[in-house]
Amino acid sequence: MTEEGSERENKGSASMDSMESRWVYQDEESSEIDIDGDDRRSGGDVSPLRDSDDEDNAEQRLIRTGPRIDSFDVEALEVPGAQRNDYEDATLGRRIVLAFQTLSVVFGDVGTSPLYTFSVMFSKAPVNGNEDVLGALSLVLYTLILISLIKYVLIVLWANDDGEGGTFALYSLICRHAKVSLLPNQLPSDARISSFRLKVPSAELERSLKIKERLEASLTLKKVLLMLVLAGTSMVIADGVVTPAMSVISAVGGLKVGISGFEQEHVVMISVAFLIILFSVQRYGTSKVGLVVGPALFLWFCSLASIGIYNLVKYDTSVLRAFNPIHIYYFFKRNSTKAWYSLGGCLLCATGSEAMFADLCYFSVRSVQLTFVFLVLPCLMLGYLGQAAYLMENHADTTQAFFTSVPSGAYWPVFLIANVAALIASRAMTTATFSCIKQSTALGCFPRLKIIHTSRKFMGQIYIPAMNWFLLALTLILVCNISSIYEIGNAYGIAELGVMMMTTTLVTLVMLLIWQINIFIVLSFAIVFLGIELTFLSSVLWSVGDGSWIILVFAIVIFLIMYIWNYGSKLKYETEVKQKMSMDVLRELGPDLGTVRAPGIGLIYNELAKGIPAIFGHFLTTLPAVHSMIIFVCIKYVPVSVVPQSERFLFRRVCSKSYHIFRCVAR
Repeated sequence: MTEEGSERENKGSASMDSMESRWVYQDEESSEIDIDGDDRRSGGDVSPLRDSDDEDNAEQRLIRTGPRIDSFDVEALEVPGAQRNDYEDATLGRRIVLAFQTLSVVFGDVGTSPLYTFSVMFSKAPVNGNEDVLGALSLVLYTLILISLIKYVLIVLWANDDGEGGTFALYSLICRHAKVSLLPNQLPSDARISSFRLKVPSAELERSLKIKERLEASLTLKKVLLMLVLAGTSMVIADGVVTPAMSVISAVGGLKVGISGFEQEHVVMISVAFLIILFSVQRYGTSKVGLVVGPALFLWFCSLASIGIYNLVKYDTSVLRAFNPIHIYYFFKRNSTKAWYSLGGCLLCATGSEAMFADLCYFSVRSVQLTFVFLVLPCLMLGYLGQAAYLMENHADTTQAFFTSVPSGAYWPVFLIANVAALIASRAMTTATFSCIKQSTALGCFPRLKIIHTSRKFMGQIYIPAMNWFLLALTLILVCNISSIYEIGNAYGIAELGVMMMTTTLVTLVMLLIWQINIFIVLSFAIVFLGIELTFLSSVLWSVGDGSWIILVFAIVIFLIMYIWNYGSKLKYETEVKQKMSMDVLRELGPDLGTVRAPGIGLIYNELAKGIPAIFGHFLTTLPAVHSMIIFVCIKYVPVSVVPQSERFLFRRVCSKSYHIFRCVAR
């Protein structure tokens, strides 16, 4: 161990990511091989480890291991390391910049919900008295508190996969602790990655281990888990279509208040122009765009709070009584079925909560939590309280509740800021979609697309051109065919609820399998939040015939694409495993492989993490010669958000030394 550490200091090239010792799963054979490999390294003869076809079948046990660096990849470590989302050492100025970027990327969606929430709610349940306004306000306030604050900010954000958020990040986290992936390319060596953390065995793990065994033994449960993840991801992508449409149309619709005779057709035309501009600047990246538009969203939140305080003082401070949840009961008692219909509109105040989780890869958990609790939530509540205070004396202005409540002297500045904020909100869900696509591609559930990293410092900030223009096309189709914010709002609710319910289910499993907390806390979380979300779902599904069925069809199509792609990837890998060459054949051919070995290095890319691909046998029989050194290269995704630089390249020797055949697994 000391010699290995000395070599690391002398070389100056190994990362410090894997310096701490850890508990890992390891088998008898690989333990002996690792010791042998360490001996060779300390002796100065650098040799790769032997490739074993039987690595899966070796008996596993938990051992404590120290820092480990694979041989043959010392030179590869000299690549400049990419930074992760580590903001703890940032200066004060850097923290202010990050705060603005957090506002623009994470909170744009939830921040613009006051533009349309009350308008959609009161289209289902018209105001017949002040008690209706109080009841609707109480519903909105407690939806924000329960779903956005308690569920997402205080609980779900902690279920991240080393900084990655979203449904596929939850799935990756579960795959790391239980062998539930349907793609059979896992290796015991994956568990030796330093970021692949497993807990020390203890009595508290008993329930978790039982769940783990049950999941690993049941193919049906594995498929159900995958289908839940795919359903949630398809809803996130559907969200990426609805969010720009809803945000932009509701913001541009404010012109109906400022300009008399302004028609809905004009709103649609301007919205289309704004959407094209929005998706065109997406390629400039999160950091650049976020820094430019971050101050604008800060002004938006300040405007919400200022207008809310102004309306409270001017019209009616009695709306503060809405913090008493009894008004929710009175609202349902007075309106019964209509109040139930309005739940779909009420949910819109919490849209963007899932985007906070999905966009987590761009920022730290603590920064998102603090920004929401101390800035976003108070401003949103003041905005809703101000609108309600205005509506207490103006029951007829519910169709444009936000813009009619804005003081006349401040209308045009607020309108401008609202439209900028709506464009920012659209970006929040688009960036979340990019993150989900990247994660699903890594797990073999989506076709491989070109991914552009827009930041040299932070690897989570990405742009996917094909997906960007695909979302633009679908958003324009939605805007041109369903221009009413009430119908789009219902579609918005369906997409948001779908991913919320999948997240609740997966986080419940994370609580049981990984967090190992009290069973009563787990049951309370599942029952309370699934109960709330199922109630909201029953409301939005009742109005699915209004045109929001388009989003359901789109989500189902995306789900089928992802499921079929995953099935095809699994089938392809299993076929390659069945057709791989036998090691005995190579041994019979001898070191010259029965052909001419020409000088040079031959790289053969394949999907196999172990074994010899069948295509190599085809090369031997058809080509007049092969290279004197052969390297099988496999790019393998492992269920961790980031593999440290020192552990990304795993080298193994295939056959004996005289064959000069190696395997490189790039993880």
